[in-house]
Order: sequence, then structure tokens, then C-alpha cells
Amino acid sequence: MKDFDPATSFGSTVAAHYDDYKRGDEEDAAKFLAEYAKEGSALEFAIGTGRIACPLATKGIQVDGIELSSHIAEKLCARPEGKNINVIIGDMSRATTNRHYPLVYLVFNTIFNLLTVDDQIRCFENAARHLTPNGYFIVETALPHAWIPPGKSDYVHTEYVGKETVTLDVARYDPVTQLLEENHVRFTTQGITLSPIVCRLITPGEMDLMARIAGMRLIQRFSNWQRTTFDIDSKAHISVYGF
Repeated sequence: MKDFDPATSFGSTVAAHYDDYKRGDEEDAAKFLAEYAKEGSALEFAIGTGRIACPLATKGIQVDGIELSSHIAEKLCARPEGKNINVIIGDMSRATTNRHYPLVYLVFNTIFNLLTVDDQIRCFENAARHLTPNGYFIVETALPHAWIPPGKSDYVHTEYVGKETVTLDVARYDPVTQLLEENHVRFTTQGITLSPIVCRLITPGEMDLMARIAGMRLIQRFSNWQRTTFDIDSKAHISVYGF
């Protein structure tokens, strides 16, 4: 997508509405992750507004975070639970807290926000650098076909239809670059707003290879935070990597 820059795509306007729609899996995710934070600390890549970090912190886990958007990080720091969460502003594939953790985690497709294979590999390597010798790197993503069915390269989905508002999800996928160019188009009586985003979709097998490059291996894989078996019908996966 011409002129799209991930570093500037999550500005103050996006931050203002970032928490408008809860996904409902926060408590299940926190419970799952707390089991791996054996020494009571964890690092979240792309921590956002603390959707997962805050409920995890209430379980006695000291959570640190790396976040690219200062606008979104400000919303986290303004939350009562966020005052004890340390956040570094930077790229999760390169930034460091200069600490080691039994758990590093990355949720809800955010690995896809890194738009080259090299940056995605660097993210795995950065996670490995932050882990204790027996630590775990946990990644949650959807499968690519959850967006783009085989044989299709684009789509238009209706996200919302109201009396004064209509929202469409318009996307195009390039199988060569593996980039999904997407724009959420909102029509209102006041005008049209666009919310563009670009993601690089990768499969579980590609992630496993990235982990190997970073010196890790797949330990476990589930379909969801409830530990449902990952199988042919799965649309998402939670992968646990370690040394």
C-alpha cells in the first residue's frame, strides 16, 4: 500500500477508539499466560493499551512491554492497572528492556504487523534474547485462510450496517509478498473515513522455521486459550516456543 507506514498508522485517532470493542478472551489469555510466567514476570511485544497485560498483572505477574505507538502506550499508562507496567517505546523486533523473562508473548496477529520476512525473523530472535534459559515465547495468530480463502485475492466484507453508519472491510492479498492490504471504510452522514492497515500473513510452519532460526523450537500448539486441539478445522493458533 503506497505511503503506508506502520510507525505512524496507530496515531491519536486510532488510540482514541482502540478499546471500543473488547474481544472477550482477556481472562482466558491471562490465565493461560500466567502458567508460563514461572518466576512472576513477563514481557509483551506490542503491548497496546494493556488488554492482556493488565489482567495478567492482576494475577501477580510483573509485566513489561514494548510498544511502537506512544499514543497507544499513553492509554495503557493512564489505566490504574497500567501504572506498574514498564513500557519501552520502540519496534518489537529490535527494542530491548535489557532484562530476561520466563515468558515473552505476542497476541492477536501482531506478528503480521512486521511487513518483511527479515523483520519477522528478527522478532523471534529478539524474543529469544529476552528469555531465561527455560523461558517460553508464546504467539497468537489467525491462519491466513481466515482472511483469504484459497484461490481468492481480494474481498469486500460488510462489517456494520446502521441507520447513519455503514462500515466495509476492503482487502487485497498479494501471494508473492504475502501482504494483505486492508482498509476499513466508514460511511457516515458526516462523511467518509479510512482506516488502512497492511499485514504480512504467515503460516504456522513458517513461524516454526523462524523459531528454529532464533534457536527455539515448537513445544505446544493449540487452537485457542482454552487449549482446544489444533486441527484441520482450526482458524487460529496459539504456539508455544522454547529452547
